[in-house]
Amino acid sequence: MNLTRRAALSSLALAAFGSPGPSRYRFAICNETFQGKLFTETCRLAKTTGYQGLEIAPGTLSGDPAALSPSQRAGFRRAITDNGLRYAGLHAVVSVPPGLHLTTPDTALRDKSWQYFRRLIDLSADLGDDGVMVLGSGKQRGAVGGSTVADARKRLRDGLAGIAPHARSRGVLVLLEPLSPQFTNVVNSLAEASEVVREIGSPSVDMMFDTHNTVAETAPHDQLIRKYAKHIRHVHLNEMDGRHPGTGTYDFGLVLRTLREVGYTGWVSLEVFQFQPSGEVIAKETMALLRRMTGK
Repeated sequence: MNLTRRAALSSLALAAFGSPGPSRYRFAICNETFQGKLFTETCRLAKTTGYQGLEIAPGTLSGDPAALSPSQRAGFRRAITDNGLRYAGLHAVVSVPPGLHLTTPDTALRDKSWQYFRRLIDLSADLGDDGVMVLGSGKQRGAVGGSTVADARKRLRDGLAGIAPHARSRGVLVLLEPLSPQFTNVVNSLAEASEVVREIGSPSVDMMFDTHNTVAETAPHDQLIRKYAKHIRHVHLNEMDGRHPGTGTYDFGLVLRTLREVGYTGWVSLEVFQFQPSGEVIAKETMALLRRMTGK
């Protein structure tokens, strides 16, 4: 029987997993996948397409998300739980309002930006329990204004260290995301991120792994996951070009197997940057692939 390319890859991945056992995986989806949908409809679609958690880009909630009222926050939280989902966390933080920058040499602007970050920690805690806060935001952390990369990295580290006690008090885990060099020149690899995390030394600041942002990595990704397993607290899945899993050649089976081998129990979250043909199709196709790969 002739198999499609995707079916063949899935069969190989499932065979490599061995006999299916109790799943450790918790699958979430980023809310902007469902472009143009109201938040309640997004939650419904996330649930009906098979996801357990919802990850949120705060800029999709408001142009000034930290200013959302208590009743608005409660409404978003209720929409998540009423649809049988769990809150996974925030990503793409400090992307709005415009003009924020975490590593600028402009002290006043930098302080304003970290104060806003602190308010987003409160937003995360209000939206749900045990959420992560993924600090990607490449444009808002790159070296600018004549700063060296080393200067910007130090300001990033100091800013994270400064908000760590507040994050801990609110039960929010802040995660530094290594980004592709095309997005920023500050922290492009797991090695760099782990060094920043170790220097801070707080249980409320750690890092995550994103398949889309591994351009600067030179080691095989299963080796990277094993090496940095204790620091990887969240995972984003996407093809290297930003499409959804299964539309390219990335070996997601390898990543999922390795995560299981190292005992990873955090969220595995779908984050895409290309939204065609539709969010619902993307969500369904990705979940079908993940289920075939994990035997779930």
